[in-house]
Amino acid sequence: MNRPRIALLGIMLESNAFAPVATRDDFHRHYYREGEALLEEARAPVSAIPTEMAAFVQAMDVTGPWEPVPLLFANTPPWGPADWTFIAGCLDRIEAMLADAGPVDGVYIANHGAMTSTETLDPDGEIVARMRACAGNGVPVIVTHDLHANLSERLVEACDMLIGYTTNPHVDMRDRGEEAAFAMRRMLAGMRPKSAFIRLPLTPPSVTLLTAAGPYADMIDHGQRRMRESGGEIINVTILGGFVFADTPKNGVSIVVTARSDEAAARALAREIAEYGWSIRERFRRELMPVEAAAALALETAADPALPAVIFSDAGDNPGGGGEGRTTWLLRALVAAGARGVFYGSFFDPELAEEAHRAGEGARIEAVFNRDRETEFSKELRVPAEVLKVTDGRFVGRLGIYRGRQVDLGPSAALRIGGPEGIVVIVIGARQQTADPMFFESFGLDIAAARVVCVKSRGHFRAGFLPWFSPSQVFEVDTAGLTSPVLDRFRWRHLPRPVYPLDAVTEWAPPDW
Repeated sequence: MNRPRIALLGIMLESNAFAPVATRDDFHRHYYREGEALLEEARAPVSAIPTEMAAFVQAMDVTGPWEPVPLLFANTPPWGPADWTFIAGCLDRIEAMLADAGPVDGVYIANHGAMTSTETLDPDGEIVARMRACAGNGVPVIVTHDLHANLSERLVEACDMLIGYTTNPHVDMRDRGEEAAFAMRRMLAGMRPKSAFIRLPLTPPSVTLLTAAGPYADMIDHGQRRMRESGGEIINVTILGGFVFADTPKNGVSIVVTARSDEAAARALAREIAEYGWSIRERFRRELMPVEAAAALALETAADPALPAVIFSDAGDNPGGGGEGRTTWLLRALVAAGARGVFYGSFFDPELAEEAHRAGEGARIEAVFNRDRETEFSKELRVPAEVLKVTDGRFVGRLGIYRGRQVDLGPSAALRIGGPEGIVVIVIGARQQTADPMFFESFGLDIAAARVVCVKSRGHFRAGFLPWFSPSQVFEVDTAGLTSPVLDRFRWRHLPRPVYPLDAVTEWAPPDW
């Protein structure tokens, strides 16, 4: 096989069951590429393509001859279930392009793994199963997934290897794409891996799924250590924390262990990791800081320069988990308290951003957040403000999950509330979580000058803002919204009850293989 032909595709969405439907326009507005356009971006030094696809292509390029067969890649920030008409159309298009391209020797699929749709709760499984049917048995099918994926038996059975992220915040996408390429090369050379899959009745809130420390970190460390000790037989250990807000029967922490050839070894290690994770399940709980306490801490921090600066996570309104990006609970409390030295980012309100652009830098306006767009959680807030700076919202990420990637926030503005030392609010025209310092620095703001930084992000901001804020300076605030970590606030329809921690009495027994 001199030039193996490898199909490339992906449809990425993390679906929050409580958020509005993600439509065709959402995908096309953010990222949609077909054919050679996909390949060009994957090979470009800087682009908006998800990093694992770029890494896979570039690793294949440097490890030997091959023929890419680029099909379709669509991606949009986390939102609600996908419109099935759009997803089905993408699948039909992918199959038609693959039929026109002719037989392939391998398939690489870069999906998020927590997508649902208006017709099926497992579109990721549908995508992989249909690609298996198109490619045929014996053709390597390798899938990469976000750490927050919800995994179905159908998907695991349809692919030869599932590779999940190992870091949260996610900073290992390039490593995982490269791993997928190296695994593809080994499979093309004859390797036939064997996998074992276990899903626990454990659906933790995302704030407990960090990998620097905590129960999830301990599970991943355990698996990686045992893989290293296997003498090369175990080639991948994937532990997916899941995305509880997708609300599906396949929710739950999933363990997939892949062996070079020994299925018994894969099963033994999967069971060992699952039993360990279940034994520490009580650690998957987290206490949050009340909004009032956050406002008080902001005042205290601003009043005493000797105290370390702090960063607040507006945890209930994380656009990276399907949040609207425009709740006002924390901002309202800070304004009411007269907080000073605060950078607040980023508030999704295209109308307000456009108004600031029309008014111009230096203008004083009545900033009306959520004008005529109130929801259950996103209420109107009116405050006098000064337009500090306006931008087109485009930059290249500097740290964390956006590092080296093109970011487009749409027309955006920095508004200052409460005088020269008050609150600077970044208002953006495209919904994104604030996980990179460039969300502030692109407005000429010096993060080191802030006493308090507030971000609409659940956890990815930790990697982007680590140079200024150690873990002891991070506080997760209990704000209401579509991504609140307090899980009993939601009306669940599809979770596999009983499930921990929602149900204190939940039982699990390891599989009897």
